[in-house]
Amino acid sequence: MAKNSDHYIDNKLFYSEMIKWKDEVKSAEETDDPKPPVTEYIGQCFLLIAERLSTRPNFVNYPFREEMVGDAIENCLMYAGNFDPDKSKNPFAYFTQITYYAFLRRIQREKKQDHIKYKLMEAADAKGELAAILDPDGAKKNPYAAHLRLTDNDIVNMEPKKKRKKRAKGSTGDGELF
Repeated sequence: MAKNSDHYIDNKLFYSEMIKWKDEVKSAEETDDPKPPVTEYIGQCFLLIAERLSTRPNFVNYPFREEMVGDAIENCLMYAGNFDPDKSKNPFAYFTQITYYAFLRRIQREKKQDHIKYKLMEAADAKGELAAILDPDGAKKNPYAAHLRLTDNDIVNMEPKKKRKKRAKGSTGDGELF
């Protein structure tokens, strides 16, 4: 039987390795031994999943791609014990989901950091000297955001939400009771 070159991970082998590792974990728990580390093959699968997913068009151009891959591997290791072979025979899909959401969390963290940089740049540049350096032509509406590659939507979404004060029961809202 010829192997399909589209599949970079053999899901059946990955599944059998996960079952073996889960059995080792179970026996270690019964004897109060420390939890065994994942096998080298399982670790390679985590790395391959993260590396391959990071080359998808929606993730490839981020400058912090290596951090995304690192976060994904860390998450896969943290949640490897939660894989339940009785519920699913597809560890590839399970760990791809974990990787995907790790990437999204890293992107959000980086956007928050960029927003902090944006606010600091904006606050520190009272005279507009930095803005003139970032945009000598004066063509950009917001040179700080353009420099940090933030969209107007990113800036609005990162602003803290204003909390509304709850009105006391029986209050009309203008300070007087009925």
